Amino acid sequence: MKNLDDPQTGQPKGFRIGFNIFMMIVYIAVGILFFTGFFESIDTTVSYIVGGLLIAYGIWRGVRMYIVNKDE
Repeated sequence: MKNLDDPQTGQPKGFRIGFNIFMMIVYIAVGILFFTGFFESIDTTVSYIVGGLLIAYGIWRGVRMYIVNKDE
């Protein structure tokens, strides 16, 4: 039987995947909030840049999680 604990962190595999999915959703959701103008006190250009970076990072987190967990 394969050990489901991560040798580096000691966390169960399911917890690690769940946390990564949760954080990916959070980054993308906050990026969308920046795009929609939810934070009105920030300049529009800065808001679009930050929103784009957050969405890109959220997507990158998902891709990286898929690549790492694909082999396990």
